[in-house]
Amino acid sequence: MIKLYNTLTRKKEVFKEIYPGKVRMYSCGPTVYDTAHIGNLRAYIFADILHRTLLFNDYKVLFVENITDVGHLTGDRDMGEDKMDLASKRSGETAWEIAKKYEKKYWEDCSLLNIIKPNIISRATEHIQEQIEMVRELETKGFTYKTNDGIYFDTSKLEDYGKLALLNKEGLKEGARIEINPDKKNETDFALWKFSPKDKKRQMEWESPWGIGFPGWHIECSAMSIKYLGEPFDIHTGGIDHIPVHHTNEIAQNEALYGHKTVNYWIHSAHIIVDGKKMSKSLGNAYQLNDLIKRNLDPLLFRYFVISASYRQTINFTWQAIENSKKSYDALINKIAAIKKSATKIDNKYSDEYISKFTDSINNDLNTSGALSFLQELLKDEKIVPEEKIATIEKMDSVLGLSLIKNTDDVLALKVDIPVEVLNIVKERDIARKNKDWAMSDNLRNKIKDLGYEIKDTENGPEIKKINTR
Repeated sequence: MIKLYNTLTRKKEVFKEIYPGKVRMYSCGPTVYDTAHIGNLRAYIFADILHRTLLFNDYKVLFVENITDVGHLTGDRDMGEDKMDLASKRSGETAWEIAKKYEKKYWEDCSLLNIIKPNIISRATEHIQEQIEMVRELETKGFTYKTNDGIYFDTSKLEDYGKLALLNKEGLKEGARIEINPDKKNETDFALWKFSPKDKKRQMEWESPWGIGFPGWHIECSAMSIKYLGEPFDIHTGGIDHIPVHHTNEIAQNEALYGHKTVNYWIHSAHIIVDGKKMSKSLGNAYQLNDLIKRNLDPLLFRYFVISASYRQTINFTWQAIENSKKSYDALINKIAAIKKSATKIDNKYSDEYISKFTDSINNDLNTSGALSFLQELLKDEKIVPEEKIATIEKMDSVLGLSLIKNTDDVLALKVDIPVEVLNIVKERDIARKNKDWAMSDNLRNKIKDLGYEIKDTENGPEIKKINTR
């Protein structure tokens, strides 16, 4: 039995799938105008843990994730420039080139974080007709009106608009953060289709029944999720920043069109703050995964850091916190390496006791911190033989995604009798070499030498031996 916190009801609920043994899940993916920052990546790690937990519970999962490559304006309420156009102006590349480049970077980051790819990747620019058709149907049902800059959804026509975010429509004041649009009937109305400027051609624009233009940000997720998952479907995920506008407007579009709830569970991950402050480019603290790599830190340390807390808890990113995570993760790997070294055979029999504890924890609203504590408890339990421990760790890691066995094998290849301090420097050097930071690689080689060991790079990886001082 899985329990999940449903943002729509503001309570933890027993998960009940629509079709027995099958789960249909949609996750809001990145707007590919820049490299994803660590706040974005936390949401995707959370979705991955949920995906893995469903698979762990033997569900067949159809997982769809979108790529927003058009229509996401700099102002949440449909004002400002398209983020793709803005990035194009900054770099001199076309919007299409920007989208391709940053989508590729996103999937590379996902790979470094052990995030399983979705079954279906849906790009907004590849589903323009589906979005136009959905807007036409909303128009037919009387939920739209035309302004000088586009076709808008009339939120006053939907009695319970804003229920996901518990919005009070009467109390909302548009313009607190952005320019007011005088052509809108209501502050909360949002664009379904935006018109291209009359005096210039946009890079991304399409013919439509209302004129040349491009889709609004919110319509893409409604059109693509329902195309691939049908309605209703089981789960929709995203970050909490999506609650007040993007997901609220998705729900409005869907329910105006179909007349009933189209998603059963809305699940959201919390923010990351940095050094106690909100993350922003202006403060220079919108860190990316590359910032860890530049410090010769394994990207999986960020995953370990994130899942050490509840996905619904705001967490404070500091470099000291990541260093602490590194110490904990390295200690974990070295403990597992010692256990694996003492195992005499490969055995797939895991501990029912510890898998039961782990399952209860992970199925309780994705309690990864509790799951990690049971992993530590397992390592210390002398009643469990090494072979059984290794099989149990491997099964736990199918959810945690921390490469515990793979990284343990790397440590064993370097010999467990080499001091942990030396092994940790060897791993840092390996990351530096992968990052082609040759100066750092040489510096770390010298550190290893100062500790009394020498390292030789071979086709099969580094070889380490103690320096003979005779």
